[in-house]
Amino acid sequence: MAQRRASSGEEVSLFPFLSILACLIGALVLIIVVLVVAQAGKAEGRTPDEIRMAQDYQKMQREIEERKKLDVILKEKLAELEKLQKEAEETEQRYIKLRKILDSSKEVQEQNKEISQKLQKELDDLLTEVEGIKRQQGLTQEEIKKLLAEIKERQVPPEKKVPPVVVQPSGSGMSDETKVYFVECSSGSLKIMGAWGEDYRLASTASVVVADVSFNHFLSEVAKDKNSLVLFLIRDDGQAAFNTGAGRAQNDYKIRIGKLPIPGRGQLDLNLFAKYRGKIPAPTPGAAAPEPPAKP
Repeated sequence: MAQRRASSGEEVSLFPFLSILACLIGALVLIIVVLVVAQAGKAEGRTPDEIRMAQDYQKMQREIEERKKLDVILKEKLAELEKLQKEAEETEQRYIKLRKILDSSKEVQEQNKEISQKLQKELDDLLTEVEGIKRQQGLTQEEIKKLLAEIKERQVPPEKKVPPVVVQPSGSGMSDETKVYFVECSSGSLKIMGAWGEDYRLASTASVVVADVSFNHFLSEVAKDKNSLVLFLIRDDGQAAFNTGAGRAQNDYKIRIGKLPIPGRGQLDLNLFAKYRGKIPAPTPGAAAPEPPAKP
């Protein structure tokens, strides 16, 4: 029978070390799983209603783009129809003139039989052309009807429109002398909101912001009043537009600015600022962009 080998000395057991290592790995895995689940639950800091409204907004944006394309096609078809109608009228006038020439006198027909035959052939060709134009008009009108019907179907129902966003004053309030002007910042654009009675939109690229006549007229007029405040309303995708527009206002025109993040995609309701809103004269058409005040 085999005998157990005699121990040559004290043996070192690795069991406690391996147990601790296994527990440590398990704890790390548990921590990672908890962090991943918590991060996924945050949904990037948005509530379910905001996510749903953002999805509805994107869908409506796609619908608006489709309607714009349909509007362009419709205008082209209307222009084509108008051209065809004009050609038809001109052809009918030519037909009337030729008929008068053919019916004017039998003696002329006998003397100019060859000319008469040519005129008769041209008359037949014109009649054929008129018929073709009329058929083409009918097809164009049918296409226009289809486009109008498709545009009507793509209209956004009132119940699906995004509710307006009410802009509320923040902080401890403003003095009665403060005149507030609003600029909406969104992806790729700035919009001056009713400073001279109507909104004005421009691209937010640096070259446009520096050269745009109306925007620089707006900044020049606002800079004349030390109590003025330009409040930039920043949409989710409007940070870059804010940086460009606010930089121009603050650095070049020394205008006091503020910023307010705007959640959601609804229309902006500025009624709570009614008594503070300032007005400036509208820009003069064809005028050059005003120069910013000289730096001290």
